[in-house]
Amino acid sequence: MGFTLKDILHNKAKALLHLETDPGLGCTEPAAIGLSAAAAVALLKEKTIESIEVATDPNIYKNAMGVIIPGSEGQNGIPLAAAMGAVAGDPENRLQIFSTIDKQGLQKAESLLREGKVSARIKEGQAGLYVRTVINAGGHTAEAVIKGRHDHIESLSVDGEFQKDHPLLAGSGSKDSDVEDLKQWLTSLSIGEIVDLLDDLDGDDVAYIQRGIDLNMELVKYGLSHGPGLGVGKTQQSLLRQGLLKNDMVLAAGIFASAGIDSRMGGAMLPAMTLAGSGNQGIAASTPIVAATRFATIEDSLLLVKSIALSYLLTCYIKALAGRIGPLCGSGVAGGAGVAAGVTYLLGGTMEKIGGP
Repeated sequence: MGFTLKDILHNKAKALLHLETDPGLGCTEPAAIGLSAAAAVALLKEKTIESIEVATDPNIYKNAMGVIIPGSEGQNGIPLAAAMGAVAGDPENRLQIFSTIDKQGLQKAESLLREGKVSARIKEGQAGLYVRTVINAGGHTAEAVIKGRHDHIESLSVDGEFQKDHPLLAGSGSKDSDVEDLKQWLTSLSIGEIVDLLDDLDGDDVAYIQRGIDLNMELVKYGLSHGPGLGVGKTQQSLLRQGLLKNDMVLAAGIFASAGIDSRMGGAMLPAMTLAGSGNQGIAASTPIVAATRFATIEDSLLLVKSIALSYLLTCYIKALAGRIGPLCGSGVAGGAGVAAGVTYLLGGTMEKIGGP
């Protein structure tokens, strides 16, 4: 049996969502720095590190410098992220690079900082996502460069010799090419055509999107229980309980998103389902819609999943046009727009209302 046009469109949407969502531990900017350092160390036989030099684009530097790093016991900083990745990270874990950090690994990383062996700077004039880590150990120099995507290791070299067939590079180029092709396809669609795709979600789609919902809601629960990071979500919850705030859909959406982001940016050892390279975007594009279900009569058990799928697709649409990382907060600019469309769909809004004025 041949494929219909709708089959082809659905398969493209499925491929895009799988390429643009991925579990990540902590903020993706420190994770990219830790991954770059771990990849460089993996090239060296001698692991006694003499120096680590990190250079990033301005936006990576801005986003990574102040956020709490998972496994760091509440610490932050680009040099620490690089050192932790170098001494205790497994590059096979990609954006969950800090999942293997233990007390001993943290102490080793802290020692490198105390000894002045780690430096970080902005690479002037660099546009787009970029992390370059150079590590010296045992008389040899290893370099890893991440470019374009947080987990796209573009090049690896030892003593100036590029490692063209290294497994950490395998498939990265084609994945990025696929993403770019799919972004062009997505931005060629109308809002109506994107909404039409939601009727063809299959069992695998539903399970995959539900997994992301579950991961992000665990971060919400942690944030409301422990108040990590800035504690915005837990504070709002407290004000609500005191009767100082009115319980409505808007407040509930804000509490869920804030609590999830508090957990992630506060270094909780729980992965988020990232979206278009950002865990905060993934949280912001999904958890407010979960909150909205508490104020709506939902007759279709798949309606939540469809609404979040729409939010994901429209967030990716905006990020495809605005750029993967920049000076504006993608969670508000892109994720917020995605949520607005997703909630409107959830509540039975017309196509005109989903698309905005």
